[in-house]
Amino acid sequence: VQLQASGGGLVQAGGSPRLSCVASGRSFSSYGMGWFRQAPGKEREFVASIMSTGGATNYADSVKGRFTISRDNTKNTVYLQMNSLKPDDTAVYYCAANTYGLPHRPPALYHYWGQGTLVTVSS
Repeated sequence: VQLQASGGGLVQAGGSPRLSCVASGRSFSSYGMGWFRQAPGKEREFVASIMSTGGATNYADSVKGRFTISRDNTKNTVYLQMNSLKPDDTAVYYCAANTYGLPHRPPALYHYWGQGTLVTVSS
């Protein structure tokens, strides 16, 4: 499985960009998908995840109410709608897939990773 994330860039605080992650292969609809981020000098952290069917989601407390994860299995794509961005949201954002089909939080439970897309939030 190959994952290609896009949609990052320079955004003003309060902005609302949407990240996309397109997966190759035929098994996308069976994968749990997640978004993670890594800020400079910090460890990679969980942001949001979604079940294979889209029926369940999880969010980090820091983004709950501001970010929304969704997926379109007909397009092999998972999205992260980010609203009310803050400078602290500046990071490289990665999408990842797990073969369990579940919306796991720990990065160690994910089997495939995309290359990341940089989101820079200016104040």
